[in-house]
This record gives sequence, structure tokens and C-alpha cells, in this order.
Amino acid sequence: MSAFLFWIFALMMLVFGAAVICNRNPVASALSLVVSFLALAALFVLLDAYFIGVIQVLVYAGAIMVLFLFIIMLLDLRAENMRKINWIASGGGVAVAFALIIQIASVVGHFNAAKQTFPPLPRSTSDDVHQIGLFLFTNYNLPFQIIGVVILVATIGVVMLSRRETR
Repeated sequence: MSAFLFWIFALMMLVFGAAVICNRNPVASALSLVVSFLALAALFVLLDAYFIGVIQVLVYAGAIMVLFLFIIMLLDLRAENMRKINWIASGGGVAVAFALIIQIASVVGHFNAAKQTFPPLPRSTSDDVHQIGLFLFTNYNLPFQIIGVVILVATIGVVMLSRRETR
């Protein structure tokens, strides 16, 4: 059942990841990104990384996407709807992506370790969430606080930029 669920969530992540790029509507693209994040969180849960899966949902699918949608709502989308697709640039991008896929397939095909299966991971005997919390608040307390201040400044900047002038 685990392999079946892996392929379902991996396919779901790829389809909605492609929908992020292909959608012309930015709101639909952002919602496709949310579904892609949720599929990635499900893949983490299948790997028994429950904490990372929950953080993926809370931080990326929750907080970051709220900021993305807030910024999308602030943009002037009327000018974006009138823009035409540059077919030469799109064709070049597809050609470069195809060449990259061929290169990756070639490297993986010649890499002998890629053909072997990985041994199962040993079960953890310690509480991972407790260890991550201790690690964050002892070794990385100052960078953790600095990131909080930077995010606060960015939020204040967005609010100030989005404020409309009254005449």
C-alpha cells in the first residue's frame, strides 16, 4: 500500500506543479501550489517524517501561501491579462528543459548506486520534535530571532506599500 500511495502523491505533486506553471490565472496557480505542498507533506508522512510533514502544511501551505495570495491580490492583473505569450522564449525554455531531462536521465543511468535500493531507515528511539526544538533554541537562537524580525519588517513593508493614498 505504501508504494501505491507514494506513486499517487508523487503524480499528484507533479501534475499540480505543472498546473502552477501552466495556469494563466495567478490565484488558480497559487491554489495549485497549495495542493502540491499538501502532496509533498503526504510524501513526508509516508517516510515517517511526521514533524516535517506537519511543518510543511503549517508553514508553506498555510503561512507562505497566505502571503502569496495577499501579494497576488495587490497586483494589477488587468495589465497582465493583456500580455501576449512569447512563443520563441517558450520554445527555448521547453528545449532547455528537455535537454536537462536528457542529461539527468543519462547521469542516473550511468550511476551504479542509483540502481540499488536503499536499506530501510532504523526506527528512532528519541523524540525528534524535542531534539529539533532544543537544537533550534540553543544553537540557532539568534538566527531564529533575526528571521522573525526580517519577516516582521517585510510584513510592515507590504502593508505600507499596499496602503492607498487618500486625495
